[in-house]
Amino acid sequence: MRRTRIAGAVLLAGTVTGLAAGPAQAQEYRYWSFWDGKGGSWAYATEGPATQRPADGAVGGFRFTVGADSAGAGKPRPAADFAAICRDTPAKDGRKRIGIVLDFGTAADAPGGERPPKARTECAQVPEDASAGEALAAVARPLRYDANALLCAIAGYPKAGCAEAVNGSKDGAKDGAKDGAKGSGSSAAPSAGAAEDRADRSDGGGGSGDGGPSAGLLGGAAAVVALGAAAVWQARRRRG
Repeated sequence: MRRTRIAGAVLLAGTVTGLAAGPAQAQEYRYWSFWDGKGGSWAYATEGPATQRPADGAVGGFRFTVGADSAGAGKPRPAADFAAICRDTPAKDGRKRIGIVLDFGTAADAPGGERPPKARTECAQVPEDASAGEALAAVARPLRYDANALLCAIAGYPKAGCAEAVNGSKDGAKDGAKDGAKGSGSSAAPSAGAAEDRADRSDGGGGSGDGGPSAGLLGGAAAVVALGAAAVWQARRRRG
């Protein structure tokens, strides 16, 4: 009987996890994602550009994308190649060089009525204690933030909107964009993937590698721990 009750609690926790994860996976957003360039490849950043302080020789990537979380976010398409990006920028004492890759995304991901600029790379030469956000600001103004310090636009793109919710699936959103249709225009807070790009990273969230957890999945995991602990406590109490 005890084992049955424990198993039931774990199964219930699994159900809660599924329900919590569902909405985060279903709703997608149009937003700027932030990436670390490592060994020529890209990994979703685990820290925001305002708090990350990259060393000389690092590469930061910014990609305008449509996705529900880091797993669905499009990676920057140019290579994370510091030597190529900063080859014409000589080193200076007291300064560091950060390669910046700007990928404005595809026409399919663009807000209605806008066309993304071509991807480009820049070499930011900034003070040794500068953040990735300061390196970005040195080479890609104007930047636009919302009242919650969410990065909304780089080099003036897009002209309006900020992490807007996109109706339907990712494929449907892209088809609509091709036809010049706008997204929902909702100002709803972005999911974990989009929220990770808040300039101040005050939420403490972060993706990991190429696919970070969504807020719903984290909430579900917490439910598993809580219900599992309750089941164990009940079993021990009965033994006592």
